[in-house]
Amino acid sequence: MRLRLAWGLLLLLAFIWGSSFILIKRGLSIFSAGEVGALRIAIAFLLLLPAAIVHVRAIPAQKWLHVFLTGFLGNFLPAFLFAKAQQYLPSSVVGILNGLTPIFTLVVGVLFFAFQLRKWQLAGILMGFSGSLSLSWIRSSGQLGEFNPYILLIAAATICYGFSVNIIGKYLRQLPSLAISSVALLLVGPIAVLYLLLGTDFVNKCQYGNAAWIALGYIGILATFGTALGLVFFNKLVKITSPVFASSVTYLIPIVALLWGVADGEQLTWLHGLGMMLIVGGVYVANRF
Repeated sequence: MRLRLAWGLLLLLAFIWGSSFILIKRGLSIFSAGEVGALRIAIAFLLLLPAAIVHVRAIPAQKWLHVFLTGFLGNFLPAFLFAKAQQYLPSSVVGILNGLTPIFTLVVGVLFFAFQLRKWQLAGILMGFSGSLSLSWIRSSGQLGEFNPYILLIAAATICYGFSVNIIGKYLRQLPSLAISSVALLLVGPIAVLYLLLGTDFVNKCQYGNAAWIALGYIGILATFGTALGLVFFNKLVKITSPVFASSVTYLIPIVALLWGVADGEQLTWLHGLGMMLIVGGVYVANRF
């Protein structure tokens, strides 16, 4: 029973997080990148607000800065960076590049958190970077062209994830996972709400009719499952299995994103496949040897 639950959660997480990029794409049909990012954080913040109220006293005073940094780097900034990048990149390519997160988690750990780098891990890092570089030169038509600078936004987002994971691992390991995630959103969520109401045209766009509400629905699904519940499912998976097994979701997310892109009519070639294999292979080498 436990094994079936573990595999069920793993596949569910792969589907949820792999589908995030097509949901962002749907949201961008009406709302700007800033609005999509702010909505994602604001909705997740409101969903986890009851949990944050319950757990806020569980956070020691000396840990508040670390919790804020995990919310800002692990949720707030990536939400905006991914949305901005998807204005210029296919959702499937963004999903593939998201696979760099474990690579940058390792790099950040080595550079800033005193991790020891082994030669096989270096080989994995180089494989992952070569895959991302190959994708950065592929045009929307599938042919090689000029470097696409918006790839750097995805790299920045995955670097943010890398810092967030390392901060949690070093400074917040003893705190409950739900406390960290809910209070982190409590600290950054109001910023997103204020930006949404005072710095965007979100309210007026909601008057566009059914199209606006449909786009808002996609973002709501993204925030509910991809940002809020996804974390709860992942924490459950880690508890009933192991971090190694749970991290296997990294290999499945790009595949789900790729399938969504193909279903949505995005043009993908063997070059995209090569880039994905290099990134996934790099993650495997860096984490298994």
